[in-house]
Amino acid sequence: MNSCFHMSLPCKNIEETINYYKDQLESEIGRKTENWVDINLFGHQLTFVLTENFDFQFPFYSLDDEELPSFHFGVVLDSDEWENTYDKINSQWMFDTVVKKTFFEDKNGEQSTFIVQDPNGYYIEFKTFRRRDEIFI
Repeated sequence: MNSCFHMSLPCKNIEETINYYKDQLESEIGRKTENWVDINLFGHQLTFVLTENFDFQFPFYSLDDEELPSFHFGVVLDSDEWENTYDKINSQWMFDTVVKKTFFEDKNGEQSTFIVQDPNGYYIEFKTFRRRDEIFI
């Protein structure tokens, strides 16, 4: 069995969260109750738990003159799956176009990324590396 990552996060509304991950990100919905739901995000388990008011501050940091959210999670995909995911999300996006950005161009760890925000305010990063063996370099 390959290892997968599990993360549990508070959410504001179970149904909005389910609809976003199912319809916008085309993720599989797993077990659920009135108060929580498991979501399969590219083989990783996200659990969203309904909570009362919660507040995270989302400070940003700068990388190559881009402002990025310091609090985010995401997945690393191969380049074809990354492009397909970008195209699917971008074709369904209701507001602005999702922007792709490449960091560390022509250097170790060159990666392309795009970030979306779910209805709970979480930022989700989708990235791909030019060379898979440079993920941790």
